[in-house]
Amino acid sequence: MMAVQYKDYYEILGVPRTATPDEIRKAYRKLAKKYHPDVSKEKDADVRYKDVNEAYEVLKDPEKRERYDTLGPNWEQGQDFAPPPGWQGGGMRVEFGGDMGGFSDFFKTIFGGGFSEMFSGGTHARAPVRRDSEVDLELTLEDAVRGGTHTLVMRSADGGQRTINVRLPQGIAEGSRIRLPGKASGGGDIYVNLHLAPHPVFQVNGYDLTRNMRIASWDAVLGHEVQVETLSGSVSMKVPPGTQSGQRLRLRGKGLPKRGGGNGDLFVRVEVDLPRHLTERQRELWEELAKLGG
Repeated sequence: MMAVQYKDYYEILGVPRTATPDEIRKAYRKLAKKYHPDVSKEKDADVRYKDVNEAYEVLKDPEKRERYDTLGPNWEQGQDFAPPPGWQGGGMRVEFGGDMGGFSDFFKTIFGGGFSEMFSGGTHARAPVRRDSEVDLELTLEDAVRGGTHTLVMRSADGGQRTINVRLPQGIAEGSRIRLPGKASGGGDIYVNLHLAPHPVFQVNGYDLTRNMRIASWDAVLGHEVQVETLSGSVSMKVPPGTQSGQRLRLRGKGLPKRGGGNGDLFVRVEVDLPRHLTERQRELWEELAKLGG
């Protein structure tokens, strides 16, 4: 059997061999986003993106990961590799359906595609099996509030692409997940992991939002009604007398829409804006206040 280059899938994802499924998933999302052909400007992004997807294909699946781990930890990335004669991975059978053209020779050597007879006993070809896939989708806060349909471009490891319409439900929060049944290759499901992009004004905590707002010192001292920009437009907010810098005021129902109906809240963190330049009259008034102990 011809030797192929060994691929250290743990090294590719930058995780230890003891990594948990959650750690593997987080590492994959980070690297897939970094090397995605649509966003990356690195010369080898295409190759790295395929390697990352291949590594995740193996390590996310308990059976494939167990079979891969039986090769032992003493191999180095890029070493010549050939399974020992009669290699059967402890008698375990791992099924893999669909086109394997986008995967490396090393992957095919271990999991089939030219060597599939090792794992089928040479008796018959296996029928393709359903394969689920996972993809990340980043949305703006405005998208999350607006909902509607978002077009997702999916690229396969062999360079092909197709567009899928994703209907955004009400109640999107960081880490929300949408299942698209039967949309993956082989009739499997696509799981879309939703992430909220950083916003220049609002910080997100679940369905609640927080924003900073500067107000004049006299408004903080005397109290006043000010206009606050929210995701759904401008609203009036009462600033009570004696408001301190750093104090948070709540606007109920002005946060993100919740899944079961209603909205989270918007918290306005007040920053008291002290005057930098005073007229003579203003200085006299401040000095008078100082004398009064105000």
